[in-house]
Amino acid sequence: MGIFQRFARLPLKPLCIWSLCPQYSTAFTVGRGLIVRSSQLIQHRYVHSRGLGASPGNLGAAPPRLPFSRVTQEDLAFFKTLLPERTITDPDLLKSCNVDWLKTVEGNSEVLLRPKTTEEVSQILRYCNERNLAVCPQGGNTGLVGGSVPVFDEIILSTSLMNQVITFDNISGCVLENLSNYLEERDFIMPLDLGAKGSCHIGGNVSTNAGGLRLLRYGSLRGTVLGLEVVLADGRVLNCLATLRKDNTGYDLKQLFIGSEGTLGVITAVSILCPRKPRAVNVAFLGCSSFQQLLETFQCCRGMLGEILSAFEFLDASCMSLLKKHLKLTNPITESPFYIVIETAGSNAAHDEEKLHNFLEEVMSSSIALWSLRERITEALTHEGYTYKYDISLPVEKIYDLVQDMRGHLGGMAKNVVGYGHVGDGNLHLNITSPSKDPVLLAAIEPYVYEWTSEWKGSISAEHGLGLKKRNYIYYSKPSEAVALMGSIKAMLDPKGILNPYKTLPDHIH
Repeated sequence: MGIFQRFARLPLKPLCIWSLCPQYSTAFTVGRGLIVRSSQLIQHRYVHSRGLGASPGNLGAAPPRLPFSRVTQEDLAFFKTLLPERTITDPDLLKSCNVDWLKTVEGNSEVLLRPKTTEEVSQILRYCNERNLAVCPQGGNTGLVGGSVPVFDEIILSTSLMNQVITFDNISGCVLENLSNYLEERDFIMPLDLGAKGSCHIGGNVSTNAGGLRLLRYGSLRGTVLGLEVVLADGRVLNCLATLRKDNTGYDLKQLFIGSEGTLGVITAVSILCPRKPRAVNVAFLGCSSFQQLLETFQCCRGMLGEILSAFEFLDASCMSLLKKHLKLTNPITESPFYIVIETAGSNAAHDEEKLHNFLEEVMSSSIALWSLRERITEALTHEGYTYKYDISLPVEKIYDLVQDMRGHLGGMAKNVVGYGHVGDGNLHLNITSPSKDPVLLAAIEPYVYEWTSEWKGSISAEHGLGLKKRNYIYYSKPSEAVALMGSIKAMLDPKGILNPYKTLPDHIH
């Protein structure tokens, strides 16, 4: 995981349904639909009524193991009968599934299950619920908050083989990039685009409510996902796989599972609204002398480019230095404190170019190279040693203040403090590096970063979820009444707490 090379971009098609288990607002026209079988699943959230809690000094640490059953030979015999050749117990094959992408969370699961159908997922969960066996759903395992790997010995339920497009012709593979390529061949695109699209899965994207680079144009997954098929903790299959744009009959249950990080159910299929592929795409890379100038540029950009503006991303000079140092990427313009990647996407090339040229002095011609400068920052950071990553949502005018204040707060304790992200939705990716894991540095960062965010009415997780690492910090973004209600929903849908335990909700929830 973690090779972040990027792709091309496109407009909205009406709809995809993935059986999988797989950005700022714009109206879409509905057209055809795509249905896919689950190749990607879930990065997860969790709450358990008997959680004992992490240590007071590190609320992101793992809590004590809860009293789940342990896998027996009888259990293995059941799984091997249900999934012949797809019940994995080889420690060498399990190793990569037990460790998260950042290599900061490692479990010790001894069983990896690879179902191909919703019925197989249903039988697995029904059995695990009866036996009180904890389960960790896993897709591409690209999560950054420890939500997609076991904490202890939970059974790993991988959706990597649930990878068919159900409707909209046929295709294998629910890795986001595969879906994007499939749709582009049919003159449509995914409404979601991420730097990790080569390895992340659509199910996991939905379960974490991933944002990405197209949110400005197409809105969040809460708006573009039309329906879901979900297997509940007791094995029941909830079929809400609608393809309608409008359906106001009762509660919109799919919203419970979008962003729930696999703690309420396992997503096995998704129907999603897909835009038409744009006929004209332009990308420009600009430098700014200050963050205030960057914000003024953004406001001007929205006013002058209007409906064709599809992305407005930023990175600071520290990010650029890392890209040049570790990945040998070239800065195409003069050195600046801040850089902007702007993308336009529309239906009339001449019209769009005229609008863009009226706004910019020059339009860069190599969009893939320019997007690599933004998308490969995470990759460059892996060469800096140990990285503490924070995904913060703030009022747009405040997002870089946090980077500057953190630098002042940490002084010389950190090797690097860098900021980049999605200006259009106020999403900052704050990254702090050190030569190795440093508990003293972590204690200086947390809870300072969360207190700062809360003071400015921000969210401690804009798009990555809470997972294991942030579960006990949820109160910085949500009132106690809301968290208690979340706990009640979890208890109702998963009374034994077997689905992705130790994730999303705080340890003390009852």
